[in-house]
Amino acid sequence: MRTRFALAGRVSTEDQQDPEASRNWQITRAEALIEPHGKIVTQFFDVGQSRSIPWQRRPRASALLEALIHPDRGFEAVVIGEPQRAFYGKQFGLTFPVFVHYGVQLWVPEVGGPIDPESEAHDLVMSVFGGMSKGECNRIKIRVRAAMSAPAKIEGR
Repeated sequence: MRTRFALAGRVSTEDQQDPEASRNWQITRAEALIEPHGKIVTQFFDVGQSRSIPWQRRPRASALLEALIHPDRGFEAVVIGEPQRAFYGKQFGLTFPVFVHYGVQLWVPEVGGPIDPESEAHDLVMSVFGGMSKGECNRIKIRVRAAMSAPAKIEGR
């Protein structure tokens, strides 16, 4: 039996990213990972939500967490195209136990398949991506502020 997957994704529009292009490459990465094992049957994709917002406060991520509770949810596993888009800081450590509790696997390209809840290496990899995500968010803030203040300094506005 092929596994039915839900896709979890996110794109922020604050960094001028095209939501459709971002969705497409996240789907492409996710499908490449799961292709031999199953297919994506539903999507939980947040648009315009900052990665720093906890899953419980992102509309589609929150809906995904709610769906995990129901045995008739229509999928057995969740795939994420890019962990930096999904998890910020310590969010993975706060969110993954919910997947484990309800027996839903979480697949990520960076570990080559499902995250093993017993693997310290997988936990470390996901923690690193959460930290990288936080760093990227801080770099975006610095670039935006610098771009906004440059005309004032250079042109006296």
